[in-house]
Amino acid sequence: MRWTERALPVRMQRVAVVAPYDNLRETLIRVAESGCVQIDLIDDPAHVTPGPAAHRLGAVRGAHVSPVLAESPPDLDILERDHRIDLLTGEREMEERMDSAVRRAEVAALAGWCPRDRMAAAADRLAACGGSLVALPLPPGSEPPTLLRGAGSLRGSFAPLIRVYGTVPYRNLDLTVLAGVVYVVLFGVMFGDVGYGGLLVLGALLLRRGKPGPLAKWRHLWPFVAAAGAAGVLAGAAYGEFFGPTGVLPVLWLDPLREPMRMLLSTLVLGGVLLVLSYVAGAVNRWREGGGTTALYALSGIAGAVLFTGLVCAGAGLALGRTSWWAIGGSTATAGLVLAGTGLYASTAGGASGVLQAGIQLVDGVIRIGANVFSFARLAAFGLTHAALATVVWQGTRALAAHGAPGIVAAVALFFVGTAVAFALEALVAGVQALRLEFYELFSRVFEGEGHPFEPWHPPVQRKETPP
Repeated sequence: MRWTERALPVRMQRVAVVAPYDNLRETLIRVAESGCVQIDLIDDPAHVTPGPAAHRLGAVRGAHVSPVLAESPPDLDILERDHRIDLLTGEREMEERMDSAVRRAEVAALAGWCPRDRMAAAADRLAACGGSLVALPLPPGSEPPTLLRGAGSLRGSFAPLIRVYGTVPYRNLDLTVLAGVVYVVLFGVMFGDVGYGGLLVLGALLLRRGKPGPLAKWRHLWPFVAAAGAAGVLAGAAYGEFFGPTGVLPVLWLDPLREPMRMLLSTLVLGGVLLVLSYVAGAVNRWREGGGTTALYALSGIAGAVLFTGLVCAGAGLALGRTSWWAIGGSTATAGLVLAGTGLYASTAGGASGVLQAGIQLVDGVIRIGANVFSFARLAAFGLTHAALATVVWQGTRALAAHGAPGIVAAVALFFVGTAVAFALEALVAGVQALRLEFYELFSRVFEGEGHPFEPWHPPVQRKETPP
């Protein structure tokens, strides 16, 4: 697979499931077994008539269960008597799909979606029972459902970052891996400590083995946790911190407590680089959504990137006393303002009200740029907080250890308890803040709309007939 395909959601094909009406149930059973076809249902309540299974299911009280399909039509009275909610639910879903079929003479058809790379296998499965899977042209104005690639343990563990934010529009980039890497970097900058990061890596290895038991369901996330811990280890080595500034490790880059301004400026530079990347991704997405014109005038596209670059250049020139930088940055920012303002005005009804609306949105965009850049200062703030908390614990430990054997026992207790509390608190804070930065400062530029997820019909099939 080419890298350009890996950078996009799975390609979808509009399809029709076609079968003889008398054989429609068996065809749908095979569709469910294939697990790769999303079937469109009638969504107009005026044309939806609940079937017998739906009526019986409404009369049966019980907890929600996952549907199970019976291979052949079951006896609904027996299912209701035996409280087989799973089979009743599956039969209701079968009724919904059969009622959604378009019938012409003896042939029935249902429209839906299927990943292109799985069409051949699904078509072969349906052909075995007289059905077929037919490729259809994409309806004008339609938006295919989104299926992101989940192969690989690392990509799969990063996938929740995108899913929590929302469903990626079908025509947008699949940034699962890049989003995971950025999150790990942000987390590591705030959680920079070789000792703390090593504990997190150890926790990831335990999670891989399904321990502790209550966390076993999150086992697939262990590569994500391990990557975050490794980032903490690398950042901690750069800061010279091992369970705080204990002096065990040399400072390879900077000491946060002694060089706070350098730490602050470094995080702002990192934030600027990430914002540039978000503008690049946003411009690509706007291009794929609406073409070159949309990408050029969008505040989250090329216009926004030009405005951002100009403001940064002008700000740097002003801070460093470089008149040439200030002049170039001001000119670039003005060009960005013109482009963005033109795009914003074009989306209004025009006239004076359109000018006012575009002006307000433009001012808001400029303010957001400044706020987004300085929002990355929290990386330095929480990095300093970690160093300060660890210093308090370490100094308290050393002070107690100087009072003989009882003091040593108390020092050990303080070190373990203080480290545990600081570790839990900082891991939580760093995790939440990294998520906030990624969602509000970066994703808000990359993704403007929201797609709808690919939801194939894939209930399990009970091959053995329901006993009388």
